[in-house]
This record gives sequence, C-alpha cells and structure tokens, in this order.
Amino acid sequence: MTHKNAPLTPEGRRRLCERIDGGRPIAHVATEGGVSRQTLSKWYARWLIGGEEALEDVSSRPERSPTAIPEEVEQAILGLRTDKKWGAQRIAAWLRELDFEVSHSTVQRVLERHGMSRLRDMDRPTGESKVEIVRYEWENPGDMIHVDVKKVGVIPTGGGWRVHGRDSEAGRASQRVAARGGKKKLGYAYLHNAVDDCSRLAYTEVHYNEKADTCAEFWFRAVKFFHAHGINHIERCLTDNGVSYRSRRWAAALETTNTRHKRTRPHTPRTNGKVERYNQIMMAEWLYVRPYDSEAARTEYLADFLNYYNYERRHSGIGYRPPASRVPIDTFRIKPQSEWLEQVDIKEFEAQGNLLDELDDE
Repeated sequence: MTHKNAPLTPEGRRRLCERIDGGRPIAHVATEGGVSRQTLSKWYARWLIGGEEALEDVSSRPERSPTAIPEEVEQAILGLRTDKKWGAQRIAAWLRELDFEVSHSTVQRVLERHGMSRLRDMDRPTGESKVEIVRYEWENPGDMIHVDVKKVGVIPTGGGWRVHGRDSEAGRASQRVAARGGKKKLGYAYLHNAVDDCSRLAYTEVHYNEKADTCAEFWFRAVKFFHAHGINHIERCLTDNGVSYRSRRWAAALETTNTRHKRTRPHTPRTNGKVERYNQIMMAEWLYVRPYDSEAARTEYLADFLNYYNYERRHSGIGYRPPASRVPIDTFRIKPQSEWLEQVDIKEFEAQGNLLDELDDE
C-alpha cells in the first residue's frame, strides 16, 4: 500500500532518521511515519551527508522565471486598476493592443496579489487599498484563547478508503456501512479546539456533536488544561458566531471562569486565524498523517500529537520554539482522551462560582 507523503517538520524527519540509525528497517520506519519509502530514503541520504541542517525545508522557487510577466507590465496593470478602475479582461485587452500577450487570468492574479481584485476594497478617488492587514499577538499566556470546532468524517471500523484504497471494494463497502439507528452514513466527529494566542499552546477533544452543553464542558476541561500549565486566569475567549457560542450555556460557562467573550466578524475566519492555522497543522500531522483502521485508533493517537505539538514542534510564529517554552509550567503531559476526559456537571460549576478557586484547592 502506498502512503501519502506527510508534510513532516524537519524535527519529525530527524526523528525518523534516528530510528533508522537505531537499526529499524527503513520500510518499517516509513510506514510508521506515514511517508513513502522513497521519500524517507531521500531524507535519510540528506541526513547522512549534511546532518540535521540538510533536513530543513528549502524553497522550490526557481532562481529565474522566464515566463513571468515583465515588471513594467505588472506596474501597468496596477496603474490601470488604480487610475481607470478597469477589470481584468479590459486591462488584458488593452495590453494586447500594445502587443503584450497577457491573459485576463494572469491580470487577475496580479490584482489579487496586491489586494486590488475587488473594487469595494479600494478607495475610489485614490485607488489605494482599504483592506488593512492586522497581525497581533497578546502579551501574556491567557490574555486570549481562540476556540473553534472542526468537523471531520468518522472512520468506520476496519478503516476507510485511506486504508483499503479509494477504488477498492473494501473502500467502497466502508462507505456503505450502516451506522447506529440504521443510517446509511457514519456521520461526523467534531474536534473542539482551544489555542492560546500568546504561546500557541493547544488543547483538543473529540466529540460527536457541537451542542451547547458539549461546548461548555469542553471549555471547563480546557481551562483545567491551561491551568496545569500555569495559566491561572483566562481573560478573553474568541469564537465564531456559531449557535452554541451564542447560547446561555456557553455564556454561563465563561462567566463562571470570569472570561470575557469576543466574537469574530461574520464571514471573517481570518479573525480567528491562530486556531484556523492550528486546524491545518492538525489535519496534516494527526488526522491524515497515517491511515487509521478505526475512529478509536485515531482518537487514541490524539494525545501523542498534542504532546508533540505543544512540547516539541517548533513554531515559526514564536521564533521556532515550542509552545510550552512560553508558559510557566512545561512539565505537564496530556493523557489519552479515554483517561483524561471527565464528565462535567455545568450546574455544579455555576453554583460553585469561579472554577479556578476549586482548582487551587486540589
């Protein structure tokens, strides 16, 4: 079976190479790492020649791009957009009259690259972009926690098409497995995620709904997780405008932990960009890094991913350091969800007041 090459970090590649040095067969290590044998052989050859530095990602952009449009043509496109407010097709037609063969799709890409593809984002008199790219980072851990839910398909027992192959009979049969209640589809798993803005420390749970009670219980356990890392108070929580996050249950949970609720602007997921970026990392390095033969197997591996992400994986946004390097306590390691997850009675927390008072007494 051919595995999809996983977008492993240089640190992950180094660990695979060290396993080979330790005597493990390269084919076995490739299977465990979720990469093809050919890819791992290439990395290992680099490892033998140049060590850890040779495993760093190198830009594949060529030194020269003969087919790229000339600089003067690009400036002409931007000038016409600024002065005339013409669209991509009209600009391309005008350039062709001047013997510059540029397609309207190329013109559109130039406009998108410079943030000028939509007239409503431009100031009509001056032609300047009105879109302001705001990048921020809160100063201290706990100043802001980003919360989001990622929906993914449930893996049938025995594995889905990623195990058996998309066009195999077993793969097709896995899509026809009847779920509980006689439904034809297995349904979805909902990954509830919380990411600290300053440190990027992340916490995830797997559930099978995104109801208000589930979200509130997840919040209390997330608070305990951050508290175990020395984050004694969470000042703000940023979510989207989902139904559960507009519920009284969710509002009561945040009030219990004395946390202010902030919401993203509608249709603006980039406002919650840190947790959105975490979702992409999670997909690449946990969800789809290897074929799983059951939903339980994937959930079981979540703890390993979280421990690697929080304590080993280096993040470019914080100076290529792991998130745990930015929190007061970096010795806590999360257990598998089956051992860590505990039921929470929301009414009890509402009656007790601040959850952190209880945590300090433990």
